[in-house]
Amino acid sequence: MDRLPDGQIDLRLRPWLAEYPQGVPAEVALDGQTTLVDLLEGSFQQYAKRQAAACMGTRLTFGDIDRLSSDLAAWLQQQGLERGSRVALMMPNLPQYMVAIAAVLRAGHVVVNVNPLYTPRELEHQLNDSGAQAILVLENIATTLEEVIARTRLRHVVLVSMGDLLGFWKGRFVNFAVRHLRKMVPEFRLPLDGGRTVTRFAAACEQGSRLTLRRVEVKPDDVAFLQYTGGTTGVSKGATLLHRNVVANILQTEAWFRPMLDRVAGSQLTVVCALPMYHIFALTICYLMGARLGMMNLLIPNPRDIPGFVRTLSDYRVNMFPAVNTLFNALANEPAFARLDFSGLVVSNGGGMAVQEATAKRWLEVTGCPIVEGYGLSETSPVATSNRVDSTSFSGTIGVPIPSTEIAIRDDEGHDVPVGAPGEICIRGPQVMAGYWQRPDETERVMTADGYFKSGDVGVMDTRGYVRIVDRKKDMILVSGFNVYPTEIEQVVSLHPGVLECAAIGMPDAKSGEAVKLFVVKKDPSLSEDDLASYCRENFTAYKRPRWIEFRDDLPKSNVGKILRRELRPH
Repeated sequence: MDRLPDGQIDLRLRPWLAEYPQGVPAEVALDGQTTLVDLLEGSFQQYAKRQAAACMGTRLTFGDIDRLSSDLAAWLQQQGLERGSRVALMMPNLPQYMVAIAAVLRAGHVVVNVNPLYTPRELEHQLNDSGAQAILVLENIATTLEEVIARTRLRHVVLVSMGDLLGFWKGRFVNFAVRHLRKMVPEFRLPLDGGRTVTRFAAACEQGSRLTLRRVEVKPDDVAFLQYTGGTTGVSKGATLLHRNVVANILQTEAWFRPMLDRVAGSQLTVVCALPMYHIFALTICYLMGARLGMMNLLIPNPRDIPGFVRTLSDYRVNMFPAVNTLFNALANEPAFARLDFSGLVVSNGGGMAVQEATAKRWLEVTGCPIVEGYGLSETSPVATSNRVDSTSFSGTIGVPIPSTEIAIRDDEGHDVPVGAPGEICIRGPQVMAGYWQRPDETERVMTADGYFKSGDVGVMDTRGYVRIVDRKKDMILVSGFNVYPTEIEQVVSLHPGVLECAAIGMPDAKSGEAVKLFVVKKDPSLSEDDLASYCRENFTAYKRPRWIEFRDDLPKSNVGKILRRELRPH
């Protein structure tokens, strides 16, 4: 960071530092935590008796995860995998996932997080691109693996059952009836040709308990995760996250959130982990930062079951609630959710997609806890900016750069644009990835000579350092030479009281090149196309007004809850 002769940071170049809440430093030090293995093992020892995970009525302590991950890591080492081998994890939010991540890292390997709803084509690409030699997969989705395993380099398969740890009690596995869960498992047969092994999760842990985990020298510059991007611009790419990248972001986010979390100090904190842990948002914020602070993760395997989700929440006093706009919106509009006790909720942090003002307003009305919107990407481990945690109102921005982070807004030639002008958001900091896995050409496209990562998002920065997302470059709609940003359309339309959800895309038009098409899910069944058209005439200049309005029962979403505009475009 730029400093004045006396060592002080130049606020003219870093105006956002003046916006930091009291107690938040301009920079963070690694504080001796140089690898994720150091961080996790330190937390396992410090918080051994605290609860680390709660899921489907079962709770595990940090000591439990310590023992189980050590056993599983020892088993992995016995399979002959070399240091740095890639191990894929393909399952929903379960305690087994937390165990597996720690085990892979402690064994000296690399975690490859896999979306459990991937199609065979998507799974085959990721396994082969990463070169994964082992996979831990939920047996319910093993049929997908069955279709492609023969065309991969996988040598070892560990089958995870939903009930594996539901019967874990006082440090050992016990016989637990999971007949109702077994009914959900489709028939599959994984081929054992070529020396491939298939082992049950419980068996691997039990075998590992009779082995000794060999200490592996894990270094800060070793790869910890291959975090695959959504692939919206082409083939899915693996963001190579080093141990030091992820540790830095844990310490950065801890520094940002801790002043607010300290308000409920004195008892163990609970974080809701409803976002999938294979996604970088939940991985860093829920599991890893949660471990650093000794928090209990309330794991939600299926957040789309809103009534079931609410019933689960009713049994806990939650303190931190990370989510995306669609999940906040669904819960805030569920009557039973409004009857819960939110007295312990001090942080509701939104990311992954733009938080809409209507959702933020409704959430605040229901919970009394404002949504603090932030911004990040898989390539930045993920958090790059955030609003102040003591904010009391919706700002419409993604906040300011978090400690040890710099943001530049640049044009297509790489020059900084004037304050308030739109440009590409570029990010520099210790959390920025090492590059895309085995894709130096793609890495060169997104990394600048002075160390900034080019996000592909268009934004503006004001005089105080607050950044507002305008949109993704590729989602911009060009109407008669004028730029129309879908996020702006969606933000305004979502404020209509009759609208539950909406999405805007560009469609070819003979006169203007492109025109706006709007997709809407109704909150008010009586809402008509004329009503919305009139509303848009009141709120948008002519070229921004939707040419077409289509009502739908729902909108396509990713597993993280992002509305998939690309799925709405004609193929």
